[in-house]
Amino acid sequence: ECIHTYSLVHDDLPCMDDDDLRRGRATTHKAFDEATALLAGDALLTHAFVILTVNYASQPAMAHALCRELAAAAGSRRLIGGQMEDLLAEKRTDVTAGDLDLIHLNKTAAMIEASLVMGGIVGGADSSTLDTLRRIGRHLGLTFQIVDDILDATADTATLGKTAGKDAQADKTTYVKLHGIEKARKTAAQQTEKAIASIASLPRNTEFLVELTKQLTNREK
Repeated sequence: ECIHTYSLVHDDLPCMDDDDLRRGRATTHKAFDEATALLAGDALLTHAFVILTVNYASQPAMAHALCRELAAAAGSRRLIGGQMEDLLAEKRTDVTAGDLDLIHLNKTAAMIEASLVMGGIVGGADSSTLDTLRRIGRHLGLTFQIVDDILDATADTATLGKTAGKDAQADKTTYVKLHGIEKARKTAAQQTEKAIASIASLPRNTEFLVELTKQLTNREK
């Protein structure tokens, strides 16, 4: 949650998405200033690892596994790399469907994937179950991003709690821009079905994960 929030604080900065609203309130750099937003994001990023190392101090192997998973997901090849590729894809007409999936498997899905896998690690899941959790995270991440793109194009600012229409304004490469709204909706539904199919193979009660997946698909903000 710390890393997710840090990424939003930085994403809203003028050098990125330049947004004034987040969750219906002024973004951090608007409520305070850009320097405070930058430092707040930095603090949240590092505090995530403080939480892990302090709470698992008596289990160094567990702390190592969790920090390694989180650092990889939040680092240059996943979250940060995906954000960079997303910025580079703005105003381009040669971005393919595969390119867009790769951007959001990193920018969006990486942290959802890490959340599931880290929970599995703490719960003592075997390698096969961890692989399944990773696969579920990828499908959920793509679903979340596709729905996000659709909502940006169809919902209003009051509902979203952030400025609607920002993607088109910045000429970002989105699932809606590349495929249109109807195909984007079908793709989101397909990713949801794949996630639920993978969830069904997990060895324990999966009702919560199935419900969460459906909520991600049907959310309105």
